[in-house]
Amino acid sequence: MTRVSSLGMRAQAVIGRFLVRSNRTYLYERLVDGVNGVDATTYPVLSGLARVGPASATRLAAAIGLDRTATTRYASRLEAAGLLRRVPDARDGRATTLELTARGEAAVAAARRALAALFEDVLADWGEPEAERFVAGLERFVTALEQRHHAG
Repeated sequence: MTRVSSLGMRAQAVIGRFLVRSNRTYLYERLVDGVNGVDATTYPVLSGLARVGPASATRLAAAIGLDRTATTRYASRLEAAGLLRRVPDARDGRATTLELTARGEAAVAAARRALAALFEDVLADWGEPEAERFVAGLERFVTALEQRHHAG
């Protein structure tokens, strides 16, 4: 096995482990703890909306990898909690656009701070140079992946 394929196999294996539902759920539960109106199932909708900006449920669903029905259901829960609102779509009067409220933006910020704190805690035992190399390498990897996706 060549070095590249060995590294590729290791990378796919560890990323697969990272993306396992139980690991995602663990992360989501930690970052929404204490964030009113948000739970592990609704967080991807809230966070996704913060990343893509105001969007239709269909566009948001595609961006976060959920089906439209689940996205709409979770958005309704977030709306009831006052974290997002539905506004008429300026381009299509029959459609609505989802957007964060000020409370929703604050909830996203709180959740992201909690996630950053969890990552800081995990990386604390690594030592600064090793942690910095890891984060820089991860940034570089994701940027390269995004560039390939957008190029092709």
